[in-house]
Amino acid sequence: MAEDKFPGWHGTTIIGVRKGGRVVVAGDGQVSLGQTVIKGTARKVRRLSPGGRDVVAGFAGSTADAFTLLERLEKKLEAAPGQLARACVELAKDWRMDKYLRNLEAMLIVTDGADLYVITGAGDVLEPEHDIAAIGSGGNYALAAARALIDSDLDAETIARKAMAIAADICVYTNGNLTVESIAK
Repeated sequence: MAEDKFPGWHGTTIIGVRKGGRVVVAGDGQVSLGQTVIKGTARKVRRLSPGGRDVVAGFAGSTADAFTLLERLEKKLEAAPGQLARACVELAKDWRMDKYLRNLEAMLIVTDGADLYVITGAGDVLEPEHDIAAIGSGGNYALAAARALIDSDLDAETIARKAMAIAADICVYTNGNLTVESIAK
């Protein structure tokens, strides 16, 4: 995926923080087209309930592509209930191998409250170190802020919110209108 043909990389920040038996996924609401803000209140974090089991997913990149991937992930979870890792690996394999899917330009953070993964179109299913995952244009800023806060007495949601506020102050493609979803083991 050439970054120059994928302007979606420069349009969001998503963070997942696991601490104290909870995982919080937070995403900003800004949608940018080039240097223009198109919308400030988009929801890039979703709760999925395939087979009655909750999974929280956040996405960066093309919205239509992300929704296609989320639909596929739901089907994988329905086929393998309670097996998030397996569903993620199956999605990543399809994403990498399928002629249509391999052109999709997005990244996902997914969690069932126990496991936390980043899924990419390169076929990666990554479990982040330090219980923090971040993607999107402001992802590295949010990641650094959350890493600095993770050993504090703050809970997962507070860490995610503070990290997103720092990212929004630094990254012009990230705003402070957050969607936050929390899920326990």
